[in-house]
Amino acid sequence: MVCLLVAATAIEISPFLEYYRRGKNHLPHNLQIDILVTGIGLTTCTYALTKQIQIKRPDIVVQAGIGGCFDKEIPLGSVVAIKQETLGDQVVLEAGKMKTLFDLGLVSKDQFPYSKGRLINNGEVLKKVKLKKVTGITTNEITTSKQKIKLYRDNFNPVIESLEGAALHYVCLMEKIHFIQIRSVSNYIGERNKKNWNIKDSIHNLNKELIRLLESL
Repeated sequence: MVCLLVAATAIEISPFLEYYRRGKNHLPHNLQIDILVTGIGLTTCTYALTKQIQIKRPDIVVQAGIGGCFDKEIPLGSVVAIKQETLGDQVVLEAGKMKTLFDLGLVSKDQFPYSKGRLINNGEVLKKVKLKKVTGITTNEITTSKQKIKLYRDNFNPVIESLEGAALHYVCLMEKIHFIQIRSVSNYIGERNKKNWNIKDSIHNLNKELIRLLESL
């Protein structure tokens, strides 16, 4: 089995890389892991992932990263799996209301790979993991505006925000490749003071769950 591990930055998966380099691990013997650091954002992730699977098609793609959280009931450092993704800022704002391309009739809500306007992962790997399954939203900016936070909540009801998640879902659904996205909560959406973020524990916990996931493949 060929597994492509994808991350926006190397720092997010650095504990796993160290674990993997040591060679003394409990990964399945038939599991070959390729690693792709895409860079930050939708554009770089879409290009890098598409290019890589053209060079060598994997059996499964695992995306691991940190992200912001809309739900303050979820503790910082928690790791979740993303069930479905939405492109949050591919919209039009009119009279204080948000309209998506689907609302405008420019794209059908069920035009593949969308289902009711969402990029949904119905794969077996996601079903098997014991992590909490949540909704994701992908944007081209880290959301800080109270107005946007409210609009996103009202229209998409997201739990996790990232800058790359929808790229993974879109490419893998289009290419019919099994995939899973896991994220750890580094901060709450709208929190600008980075002293209140918890990147260190988020990365530690993310990699702990990443190793557990890969060992189960």
